[in-house]
Amino acid sequence: MDYTEIVMQLVTAFLGSLGFALLFHVRREKLLLASLGGLLSWGVYLAMGAVSPALDAPRYFVAAVAVTVYGETLARIVRCPATLFIVTAAVPLIPGGSLYKTMSYFMAQDNAAAAAQGFYTLVLAVSLAVGMLFPTSIFHLLQRMKTLNKKPGR
Repeated sequence: MDYTEIVMQLVTAFLGSLGFALLFHVRREKLLLASLGGLLSWGVYLAMGAVSPALDAPRYFVAAVAVTVYGETLARIVRCPATLFIVTAAVPLIPGGSLYKTMSYFMAQDNAAAAAQGFYTLVLAVSLAVGMLFPTSIFHLLQRMKTLNKKPGR
């Protein structure tokens, strides 16, 4: 993959996230931050291609972890829900192409290919979900510990 293709993919990820941020009525002052998350998510996905070129699931997982850390951190800095940043930043990672192939095989009545592609799509979706689950859980656990330590009598 050459430099111009990478830049084009990153710009497209940014614009796709910007579009969804606009669709979700993200406030003007947070639009850039939400859109940069999409660029980050796809950038991490592409960078992980050098480490794991043949396997997409680890790339999705690491990109989801990066997006979630980004979203949770920004949420605390700008004092708004992390969901705003995480959802818009995860848009480039949605395995829509894989889901399309699954449906295409299904409509062509190629059940074996549909099942294989469907399983692959499921693996990507689970990688994305688990990649978001771990950092969110850690952030909430740290927040809970911080709150408990502030209680009087401790």
